[in-house]
Amino acid sequence: MAKSDMTKILVTGACGQIGSELTLALRRRYGNENVIAVGHRTKPSEALCTTGPFEYIDVTRRETIEEVVRKYKIDTIYHLAAILSAVGEKKPQLAWEVNMNGLYNVLEVAREYEMVRVFCPSSIAAFGPETPRDNTPQETVLRPTTMYGVTKVAGELLCNYYFIRFGLDVRGVRYPGIISSETLPGGGTTDYAVEIFYEAIKHKRYTCFVREDTVLPMMYMPDCIKAAIDLMEADLSRLKHHADFNLSAMSFSAGELAAEIRKHIPEFVCEYKPDFRQAIADSWPRSIDDSAARQEWGWEPEYDLAAMTADMLEKLGRRYAEGRL
Repeated sequence: MAKSDMTKILVTGACGQIGSELTLALRRRYGNENVIAVGHRTKPSEALCTTGPFEYIDVTRRETIEEVVRKYKIDTIYHLAAILSAVGEKKPQLAWEVNMNGLYNVLEVAREYEMVRVFCPSSIAAFGPETPRDNTPQETVLRPTTMYGVTKVAGELLCNYYFIRFGLDVRGVRYPGIISSETLPGGGTTDYAVEIFYEAIKHKRYTCFVREDTVLPMMYMPDCIKAAIDLMEADLSRLKHHADFNLSAMSFSAGELAAEIRKHIPEFVCEYKPDFRQAIADSWPRSIDDSAARQEWGWEPEYDLAAMTADMLEKLGRRYAEGRL
């Protein structure tokens, strides 16, 4: 898709881990005034407020979405508003309400206003204990054991239905754990892979809530953003899949991550005290086959464990030295 195909972009969940950085990347690419950030209750960062429009909406109330769509003449939506896995297990009713009814409202508004395109990410949470855990295939068993996972499977199916039934161009990827140097984690099972960097910088010690041998697929935020934009700009005629692309960048254990950090901070100590999130992690894949994404829209990550760790520690270390961490 050429840049000219999209004139006004709406980003829901713009205050979240992915949304906050994706919004800024989209503004740099398409123009500040052409990317409207929306959140629910979280106070937006200064960057979100000073670089372009920001509005408050509630995705579970369709009229609030429509009001912003009409006001800004929106033609493209990146729908990131969601309740994540760990929070979703504590509040499953809320997870269903936000993740499913919110998505339904977004798709209905997009259909009625004949939008160009919608991006709605899925997650490795769509998989479950019966899914092959190594090199998880694109087409496989989807029987998750978390409410977050249930909503992601249902969301994939709903998005694909809107493409087939109504011709709405909905696209999405199954994101692995996302690691960011800019935004704190938002209640997911892979949060340890972000928290560990902050604690390593500040205290040289971290207590990890999964086992040392827990291996999960991960991705650095620059690749996360790159994937969303690359997929949305891909030629529709090349896509055989739509809302459910497997996506991968790297897989590593919690212990391997700690060891990589120790290459930069030798005195760093990591302890392991698994909690309820261990069972969630054990139901997810260890590695992902993302060959469909590579073949259909040219997906290729730029960061591995070593490159990500070096970049994270450099950026966080600089902010800590400046008193901004």
